[in-house]
Amino acid sequence: MPLLELKNVSVGYGRNRVLQNVDLTLERGEIVTLLGANGAGKSTLAKSISGLLRPEAGTILLDGAPIEALPPAERLRRGIAHVPEGRQIFAGMTVAENLELGAYASQEADHAERLEFVWTLFPILRERMKDIAGNFSGGQQQMLAIARGLMSKPKILLLDEPSLGVAPLLVGEIFRLIVRLRAQGITILLAEQNARQALSIADRGYVFENGKITLAGPSVDLLNSPDIAERYLGMGSATEVSGSASAALAGRLRDVMFPAASEAGQA
Repeated sequence: MPLLELKNVSVGYGRNRVLQNVDLTLERGEIVTLLGANGAGKSTLAKSISGLLRPEAGTILLDGAPIEALPPAERLRRGIAHVPEGRQIFAGMTVAENLELGAYASQEADHAERLEFVWTLFPILRERMKDIAGNFSGGQQQMLAIARGLMSKPKILLLDEPSLGVAPLLVGEIFRLIVRLRAQGITILLAEQNARQALSIADRGYVFENGKITLAGPSVDLLNSPDIAERYLGMGSATEVSGSASAALAGRLRDVMFPAASEAGQA
């Protein structure tokens, strides 16, 4: 039985259908990559799996159980963590607060263990727990976003364009990290425009065009296809948030997630 299975899944925004009749499987311990140009449906697929979008039709199975009607928080508790495109860390909050938000659905008994795990992968985070996340470089913010996803102790990690907006020298480091995560028993679904890098570490791949899967197979076969590198390379644009908006959002999140600390600060 696949760890994750999508059967005939269709997803849209209003009247605009973005994914059409998608069938996809993810086996335990695999790295599977999603390839395609901007707007092909890769991010929409990731959102439909994590619960940020509800399918209009079809079934999503996790360990054989349907989850398409479950809210995102419950899917997170069941083992699906989503690291979205553009990182989307909480830039006005500290590293520690970002990691706390990643762990909100997990058991508190595991918290220290999870911190040790992410500190082992990202030693710089141990040293900078009190630093404001928005002061990090793009590559450091991407590592924080991945670390935040790992705090929930996921079975499946959905990585949406992890190399986007990252300095070229750090891109290879991020892909090596993905391989390390698989070695730790985490199954990876990787949406990535950097076709050659993604296929070089993945077991299998799916190619999306206009919301449909047009090609699928072992990564070696796709990598040797003469069309892949030529047709599916490119860069997107990261989501930016203004400094004032980031600070306001950080304040509201602290009030909700860490009320004791907020009250102490006001005293």
